[in-house]
Amino acid sequence: MNSLTVSSEIVELLKGSNILVQPSVPVLVEKVLKRGEGILTASGAVRAETGKYTGRSPKDKFIVEEASVKNKIDWGSVNQPISEEKFNRLYEKVVHHLKEKDELFVFKGFAGADEKHRLPIQVVNEYAWHNLFAHQLFIRPTKEELHVHEAGFTILSAPSFQADPLEDGTNSETFIIVSFEQRVILIGGTEYAGEMKKSIFSIMNYLLPENNVLPMHCSANVGYEGDVALFFGLSGTGKTTLSADPHRRLIGDDEHGWSANGVFNIEGGCYAKTIGLTREKEPQIFDAIRFGSVLENVVLDQDTREPDYDDNTLTENTRAAYPLQAIDNIVDPSVAGHPNTIIFLTADAFGVLPPISKLSKEQAMYHFLSGYTSKLAGTERGITSPQATFSTCFGSPFLPLEATVYAEMLGKKIDEHNAQVFLVNTGWTGGEYGTGERMKLSYTRAMIQAALEGELNHTETYKTKVFGLEIPLHVPGVPDDVLIPRKAWADEDAFMEKAKELSAKFRENFTKFNGVAAQIEEKGGPQL
Repeated sequence: MNSLTVSSEIVELLKGSNILVQPSVPVLVEKVLKRGEGILTASGAVRAETGKYTGRSPKDKFIVEEASVKNKIDWGSVNQPISEEKFNRLYEKVVHHLKEKDELFVFKGFAGADEKHRLPIQVVNEYAWHNLFAHQLFIRPTKEELHVHEAGFTILSAPSFQADPLEDGTNSETFIIVSFEQRVILIGGTEYAGEMKKSIFSIMNYLLPENNVLPMHCSANVGYEGDVALFFGLSGTGKTTLSADPHRRLIGDDEHGWSANGVFNIEGGCYAKTIGLTREKEPQIFDAIRFGSVLENVVLDQDTREPDYDDNTLTENTRAAYPLQAIDNIVDPSVAGHPNTIIFLTADAFGVLPPISKLSKEQAMYHFLSGYTSKLAGTERGITSPQATFSTCFGSPFLPLEATVYAEMLGKKIDEHNAQVFLVNTGWTGGEYGTGERMKLSYTRAMIQAALEGELNHTETYKTKVFGLEIPLHVPGVPDDVLIPRKAWADEDAFMEKAKELSAKFRENFTKFNGVAAQIEEKGGPQL
């Protein structure tokens, strides 16, 4: 992916005497401790707190309304416009703010493990721990690559700078603003490091389709015979747990591209949730948290500095950032062939979706656009029963283009490479949440293993009435009566009523596409 010349303001900024370019991990750790930005944990990782913002600020994201992108962006609540005039004024303020700092830290690297499609980036940080985060999350260059590195996009991260909403046109003191023409991302008013990671992903979601590469919010792994699998799923569906397989190598855990050559990781590291983390449940993540890693908002024992991963005092969204190389069972570099199997994970608290079902291309496009899972009673204030939640393409906050662009690309890729797509319900069976029971993890693992090994490609199936899904009648290691959800319910009429209720929620959600995906809905959506 071609880089462009950075703006004159950034060139001038990087000439300052306060600039430290490409500091090593030990240097950054020393700086974090000396500057009081964080503390060292018992395992040698750095722990930092992010203050007021412990997660992304979606209402504070903007794209500059520039002539070259104005007619391409899917403007709305996700992609909010801001004028060039207001951006330029804020841009100057941020640059001035950064010039005044005693130290600035610069990381140069890449987004995209496939050299043909990678984007050279640089990250300019006010905080040393943010630069350590960037060093671990993005792809680190070799000495030779660093020597000829020319940034195609620059992040300017100024957490201590706060916008004036009345003067700057923002919604609060916080802002995350992308200018595609100036190739700049401005971040201010928030210390949450994840804004940097997701901003670059949003950029790639705009740039990659121009080169016929499908950007995807998913994890990916590869078997020892070269067979590639993708795992899509929202929080709580088991994506991390199910894609971590000792018999398969990890390509990446969150962001990928699918090109004419195959799949590649967009990142060079992992940003894992740590709430409830134990070595027994997730040994790869637990053991990756060591010197050079960053823990975000994790509570520590004051004396031993041991993390308490069960403590959500600061936030439920505790995180760890570490390089892929901290995991043993990886593909390095993070590139592989075309996917043989695609898994859509959902935790259906209505208890009506099959434990596993085979999807046609149109059904795959429909469920990709829907991105369904459930919020459970008690997870948020005011939720007293299961709530259907939908995230377009399993990543709606990061899609600058019309969602159907990504769905159409997925459909073409499925056709071209004969990928088999499965919808896997890791949620409830025998009744909705509170009545039924959670699907056994051992059964889900057996179903996914059968899908990955191709055992379900030509097996006998049963077609459901409401959603029109093809359920395999036999899966090794899974009782047959578990596979068809209506048989697990004591009252078949109650099952049909609940299935129709969920079907209506799917249809209601799909109205946001304003008919542009009518053919996908007709061929791939619910039958009632």
